[in-house]
Amino acid sequence: MSEVGAKTPRNGYTAMGLLGIRSKNNLDLAAKVEAGLSFTSMERFSKNVKLPLDDVRKAIRLTPRTMARRRSVNRLSPEESDRLVSVSRLFALTLELFDGRIANANRWFTTPNRALGRRSPLEVASTEVGSREVENLIGRIMHGVFS
Repeated sequence: MSEVGAKTPRNGYTAMGLLGIRSKNNLDLAAKVEAGLSFTSMERFSKNVKLPLDDVRKAIRLTPRTMARRRSVNRLSPEESDRLVSVSRLFALTLELFDGRIANANRWFTTPNRALGRRSPLEVASTEVGSREVENLIGRIMHGVFS
């Protein structure tokens, strides 16, 4: 699997690229997450991967009221930022799995999956443990392991 800021071998999508942020390395990205990413980065991710903003909101566990507050100050909390980077990284891996085809990656990422207890990868990715399970599933699929 690729690191957060590393280019994926086949299509070049990265978590940072999907979020529209620039970072020299993962330590720089960690500092940005600790400071809180801009709300604009969440909107950019939603637009880049063609996921409704409300779905992204749920994945990073924002209530509608909190989302409205975050939009008004254009800043996510460090915890929300961390979850957003995690979801973005998983979507970048999903794009790698589908050779950069956003529509196919989007469909897989939002469709309930038997290997994930009939929940979508997007739903499961709302926790760290769930994100790791989605990453493991992507790895198994990439390596041809029946899942």
